[in-house]
Amino acid sequence: MSVLEPELAAPVPGPVRTVRRERGVLQRPGFWLALAFTALVVVAAVAPGLLTGQDPLEIHLAQSFAAPSAAHPFGTDQSGRDVLSRVVHGAGQSLLIGIGATALGLGGALVLGLLGGLGGRAVDAVTTRIVEVLYAFPGLLLALILIAVFGNSAGTQLLAVGVASVPGYARMVRGQVLSVRGSLYVQAERVLGHSPARILFRTVLPNAFRPLAVLVTLGIGQAIVWATALGFLGLGVQPPAPEWGAMLNAGRNYLQQAWWLDFFPGAVIVLFTLSLTALGRAIRTAVQPGGHR
Repeated sequence: MSVLEPELAAPVPGPVRTVRRERGVLQRPGFWLALAFTALVVVAAVAPGLLTGQDPLEIHLAQSFAAPSAAHPFGTDQSGRDVLSRVVHGAGQSLLIGIGATALGLGGALVLGLLGGLGGRAVDAVTTRIVEVLYAFPGLLLALILIAVFGNSAGTQLLAVGVASVPGYARMVRGQVLSVRGSLYVQAERVLGHSPARILFRTVLPNAFRPLAVLVTLGIGQAIVWATALGFLGLGVQPPAPEWGAMLNAGRNYLQQAWWLDFFPGAVIVLFTLSLTALGRAIRTAVQPGGHR
């Protein structure tokens, strides 16, 4: 597993170009569609009762494998459970894992990246070796080890995905800190006699982290995909819990007779990931006017 590493172009001064970029983003239909779908998933995660009144765990064997209809828009599964309600209630768990894993990955990356970017050569060498070891360690193998130790659970998924995302973020944090620390405006502040603490907290850190803030949106989508993959392999939350990856794993045995069991959860995963990616790119365009459109 590795984290998506989009290009982080250096900001170009000029409020006129920034305004034009922001207006261009807001005028794109794709941006509003992505925002609307993301908001819908967030509502499903926070208040699933607003979107469905069905119990995701309620079994009706007489309605097993019912095709999509007005009563069950996404059909029912092998136990007669409403697939729509399971997809809606599964949004909360998937979103929680995505946000938690991204926060965990960024937290570990900040520690390693700041130590490498602001420490001396010895500290930088140690942190670099740690990041390289994490990069060389297969993410799936790491997940298997954590699951063997802690068991199958949402917490294990979160931990595995979060730790696996640390090295990619750490490299970018270190690179940004080194770039900003060696910039002309930081050197000018040193000449003016500003204290190291002032330069660090008021100049280096804000300028280094502003481009990385865009990765939060992209990272959540990537983390959800990883967590879903673990659930599909049976390494995450176990049935009958409504979790997107577990639903895909359970439905793959009935594809010929009930295609909707995998189609609808898979479509939601794809659309949600694409929406988060579109929002992340839009934010990057807005905050980095010199970047790619």
